[in-house]
Amino acid sequence: MPIRVGAASRRLPGAAGLRVYAKRKPLPISVHEYKLLFKSENTVMDMPIVAAPDPGWRPALSPEGRNMAGLYYEQFSAGQAFDHAWTRTLTEMDNVLFSSLTMNVQPLHLDAHFAAQTEFGKPLVNSLFTLGLLIGMTVNDTTLGTTVANLGMTDVAFPKPVFAGDTLHVRTRVLSMRESKSRPDAGIVEFEHTALNHRDEVVAVCKRSALMRKRPA
Repeated sequence: MPIRVGAASRRLPGAAGLRVYAKRKPLPISVHEYKLLFKSENTVMDMPIVAAPDPGWRPALSPEGRNMAGLYYEQFSAGQAFDHAWTRTLTEMDNVLFSSLTMNVQPLHLDAHFAAQTEFGKPLVNSLFTLGLLIGMTVNDTTLGTTVANLGMTDVAFPKPVFAGDTLHVRTRVLSMRESKSRPDAGIVEFEHTALNHRDEVVAVCKRSALMRKRPA
């Protein structure tokens, strides 16, 4: 059930039980703030607005009691889609540092002279960095503070090369859900994550299974 600002574009992460779609930068408002700030349900900044909070919504809490942005198992549904707000421009430092930290001495990543003589013409971004970024950019909207653990990644593919200077954005789709047989307080959610570059070309895809906490009683 969304707050909808204007003609819809993107979901706002962590907006206290609401989804915000806007032509411009999403508005970080909660139900409480909405009631305080806006006397009319018809317009906000000359744009139509319709508001409806998620019934029974409560924020996930950290052990210290801080609100977390992730969703509980019950808040997912098969077919659910997320267009994550974050974008990230990859740099040469990202590539060199990640490859060095993981002791990957592949010259395709580290040696510009070597890479210039390949069909790519310049260094490739380490695909494991791309994979980590693909998953990391989905966390705030989906599993922050509500996942027990990742159970595995499958069907990983890199359809297009990634280079320093490329800007990535990510989409997620919920493929399936099932109750945990060993943990009555959790369920398993299978996600499909897709990374696209600034030309909207798919550069990375993977399926991820996560053990997700259920909403506390």
